[in-house]
Amino acid sequence: VVVDDAAQDITEVVRGVDLLSNTPRQIALQSALGLPTPDYLHLPLATDRTGQKLGKSTAATPVNSLNAVGTLWNVLQFLRQNPPDELQHATLNTLWQWAIEHWQPDVLKNIRQLEYVA
Repeated sequence: VVVDDAAQDITEVVRGVDLLSNTPRQIALQSALGLPTPDYLHLPLATDRTGQKLGKSTAATPVNSLNAVGTLWNVLQFLRQNPPDELQHATLNTLWQWAIEHWQPDVLKNIRQLEYVA
């Protein structure tokens, strides 16, 4: 993975907190091989009420691709980014632009999981 990341000029890695324990090993390998170390961000896991991780491997319900704006707005809410209510009816491009400009990863620090309630 570290060789592939370097070959592809990966500068940022965003993944679930369940992969946090792999990061020190990857950084050690990057250092030993003289490869650049990307910036890492580990997002909290989305879980159901029982604490089970939501994802393909657990056959979780997929996100609604027919309502991209609503889905993205809900994801931003879920990730505690607090998009303004009026953006629920904005264009997808407008919502993405807001998300990029207002992204606050610090609000996610030390949160290991967030329960998703559909």
